[in-house]
Amino acid sequence: MATEASGLSLGHAVVLLGAAVIAVPLFRRLQLGSVLGYLAAGLLIGPFGLAFISEPETILHVAELGVVMFLFIIGLEMRPAKLWNLRREIFGLGAAQVLVCAALLSGLGVLAGLPLVAAVIGASGFVLSSTAVIMKMLDERGQTASPAGQRAVSILLLEDLAVVPLLALVAVLASVSGQAVEAGRPVWLSILMAIGTLAALLAAGRWLLNPFFGLLARTGAREIMTAAALLVVLGAAMFLDWGGLSMAMGAFMAGVLLSESTFRHQLEADIEPFRGILLGLFFISVGMSLNLVVVAESWVLVAGGVLAFMAVKAVGIYAVARLFRASPRESIERAALFAQGGEFAFVLYGAALAGGVIDPRTSAVMTAIVILSMALTPVVIIVLDRLTPRLKLSMDGIEEANGLQGQILLIGFGRFSQVVSQPLLARGFEIALIENDVEMIQAAANFGFKVYYGDGARLDVLRASGAETAEAIMIGVDKPGVADHIVELVKSEFPHAKLFVRAYDRGHSMRLTKAGVDFQIRETFESALTMGERLLLDLGVEPDEAAETMAEVRRSDEARFEAQLVGGIEAGRGMMRGNMVTPQPTPFSKPRREAQAINPEAAGLIAEKAASRETEPTA
Repeated sequence: MATEASGLSLGHAVVLLGAAVIAVPLFRRLQLGSVLGYLAAGLLIGPFGLAFISEPETILHVAELGVVMFLFIIGLEMRPAKLWNLRREIFGLGAAQVLVCAALLSGLGVLAGLPLVAAVIGASGFVLSSTAVIMKMLDERGQTASPAGQRAVSILLLEDLAVVPLLALVAVLASVSGQAVEAGRPVWLSILMAIGTLAALLAAGRWLLNPFFGLLARTGAREIMTAAALLVVLGAAMFLDWGGLSMAMGAFMAGVLLSESTFRHQLEADIEPFRGILLGLFFISVGMSLNLVVVAESWVLVAGGVLAFMAVKAVGIYAVARLFRASPRESIERAALFAQGGEFAFVLYGAALAGGVIDPRTSAVMTAIVILSMALTPVVIIVLDRLTPRLKLSMDGIEEANGLQGQILLIGFGRFSQVVSQPLLARGFEIALIENDVEMIQAAANFGFKVYYGDGARLDVLRASGAETAEAIMIGVDKPGVADHIVELVKSEFPHAKLFVRAYDRGHSMRLTKAGVDFQIRETFESALTMGERLLLDLGVEPDEAAETMAEVRRSDEARFEAQLVGGIEAGRGMMRGNMVTPQPTPFSKPRREAQAINPEAAGLIAEKAASRETEPTA
């Protein structure tokens, strides 16, 4: 039966939760995904279904907080340095995709018979994909932290930044048509406010957030920390929304600013339950917003619009992805994920309707096209996965980490960890071994090693692997970023364990030292020194002299490393030896040595090139 009362009531909450509890498990059981389950539940209980809820807009306003909190958690995983490294993807790849797709979709609208202004507005609403749908699907597929997932996040960030110019475009078109809203801000003021609010948020995050949470933590009240986390997320979202940017952008920036905070893991744990429930509520409200009357009256136009817009946008996305050298597989997946409109279209079309830029019927039809495209995205991904299945390695004979016990936990069992394990096993120490490469686990079993399957970058896996009781934890993974993440988790959650880490290069060693690990070593350092000493001996250098030379090299390397910890990668460059002959000041100086301290200018060039390749000038 239809509800007559306005707003939300306890009965509405029961209906919403009941629909989600029934629909989502059913759709997941059918392998159709939770997003499609939420959308179907919303359609069923909404005003155009059983009409249990007659005001989906009220639900939508509340449910948008789910998207906000989702972006906050994504921001917690995105440190400022990492975000800076993605600047090319954000302002290059993201901007290219938005501009190319906007041009293609505007042309399609004109060919379909729409006036130029309406075509541009329709394209602008459709070109910005749904952050909620894409992030939810990346999360379910376990791809959020992958390189392809990070590029997808970069594109979504650029799309959020595009909110301001697109709303400004609507205001300009409305003023041209003579129907501008009087209360609207001038374009220059909108841009200035957006920049100002973003700068103010960055300043608050830089100087206020950590002291704020530190003060609250000393009270010992857990519920106050949860309230403070919600306050920061919602406050940042509301502040940037007031400044003309999106709420999602505000929450994301708040997460980024807190990503290096000592309270990061606690904040993530506090926000997670709210995020999941509200994000599901958002999808339900989108399903309720689908106007079936408009779809029935203009079904040919709506169906054709959905297929045409999604196809043209997918072509544009694929072309841009290949232009930026993405693999064919990644390009196809990105086109399938992004070939839909997004929740921002509701705001844009509403503003255009209020300004008289488009008529009510056009707005209703375009809104229906966007909602249906969002609903079709999970189906497109399912079809894509079934047409192009990923190769799955057999897990026969492989056990997942669960309830492991050991004095020492070794994370990653590649060549480095295999060598490390030998002296420990020789002395009878009990070792727990985990690895997330199935082939490596299978190969290790052939040599008598019992290695368990588990991703050491996940806190639950670390607990299941015995990190809480281990006396020492050795991280032997070969990816510096993954190693840094595991170090952060261990230092935060298992501070009692001594921490030993395999470093990739000199820069990584510096980060690990600053992170406070008990011991780190560059993976090639000792073997390279051994090789150098053996070369000296075989070339006729006396053993005592060779040992003295190696000791000098070690002392010089240690001194340079200490200098670099204070002054950065270029510090101590005068301590490096190179094979370039430096000019001598007078002809009366002693004969020049073949190998001597490299001149500072050349050493600086080497260091700069090494830093640009994210490698070290020497081991």
